[in-house]
Amino acid sequence: MNIIDELTWRGAVNQVTDEEGLRELTENEKIGLYCGTDPTGDSLHIGHLIPFMMLKRFQLAGHHPVIIIGGGTGAIGDPSGRKTERTLQTESQLEHNVKALTNQMIKLFGTENFTIVNNYDWLSKLSMIDFLRDYGKLFSVNTMLNKEVVASRLETGISYTEFTYQILQSIDFLHLYRHNDVHLQIGGADQWGNITSGIDLIHKIEGPDAKAFGLTIPLMLKADGTKFGKTAGGAVWLDPEKTTPYEFYQFWINQDDRDVVKYLKYFTFLSKDEIDALAEKVKTEPWKREAQKTLAREVTKFVHGEKAVEEAERITKALFSGDVADLTANEIEQGFKNMPSVEVANQKQNIILWLVDDTKIEPSRRQAREDVKNGAIRINGEQITDENAEIDPSTHFDGKFVIVRKGKKRYWLARVKK
Repeated sequence: MNIIDELTWRGAVNQVTDEEGLRELTENEKIGLYCGTDPTGDSLHIGHLIPFMMLKRFQLAGHHPVIIIGGGTGAIGDPSGRKTERTLQTESQLEHNVKALTNQMIKLFGTENFTIVNNYDWLSKLSMIDFLRDYGKLFSVNTMLNKEVVASRLETGISYTEFTYQILQSIDFLHLYRHNDVHLQIGGADQWGNITSGIDLIHKIEGPDAKAFGLTIPLMLKADGTKFGKTAGGAVWLDPEKTTPYEFYQFWINQDDRDVVKYLKYFTFLSKDEIDALAEKVKTEPWKREAQKTLAREVTKFVHGEKAVEEAERITKALFSGDVADLTANEIEQGFKNMPSVEVANQKQNIILWLVDDTKIEPSRRQAREDVKNGAIRINGEQITDENAEIDPSTHFDGKFVIVRKGKKRYWLARVKK
């Protein structure tokens, strides 16, 4: 299957310039293509992941992806998808974010047949005179005003700084066309105006026959009409310090049956036959959630690696069964991150006093005794029925945690003070 046909089957194509020309070019040549991200933060989230998954598919098909980390454009601010001006970042913030995003990209794409560039390297060399004479003269203000990214801001206002963003992004495309043999730019649906501006600039400078193409991906919405990628806790980040691999895995495994096949097409590298088989299971055996488990496994492996998948599955299984004793301290940290937690001293204590006085898990000693005698309390996965039992925080999980389970589903994490 041609890469363009594959992307179309996966529902990953929103708009494309000269689709037949691009299909012909990708069939006959291995092309360079690019996507950019501005370093507005020090991690991408899963919403950002979508266009980069497209780049990865091209890479696997033998094409050469180039990623721009926008150290130059990030200093300006992209108005796309915003109603207000961006807050300008300091040089040190930008430098930190560029480094962090570069490391994330290397983790996703490896180091072979892949290039990362920073547009600060060429945009910073432009003088104001060069910018106006060589590029500004080629852009019609009337055309720029009609671009959705600008038109949507005219009522609330847009600074000249952000107004010129599409010119800077166009210069990026021209630079990569000349120096990296890049013929295709990929971006979100809100980038269409910026992408076509770049193609227009290339045709004006390099000639109308220059092979330059643009492709955007659809805005992704969930079946209930809400925006994909947001949870009650906020964005789902690729940085394991912001969203643990276990939380990341859980996000995918909890997807709605109505969305899971679409996400398998977007976010995994499974074949059509494999996805069709999983789609059939969604219809015939939805309670098994095979599609969701496969989705969670594949995306977590792509972003965090096989070891992270194994850890996430171990944590999931342990929490479901209550058998947490064999988890590592790191796995406890991930799995119990959002559960109620208390701090306890690193000293032995009678279980009744510990549950009432030290942790406040039980409201009274009478209730604590009753729950212990009834077998409702488990400490580190072990059922405790003796009210004279002692809690020793140093015995499990490197002496860092004590896990309390009350009843079938209620957990507490007791963090041991150093």
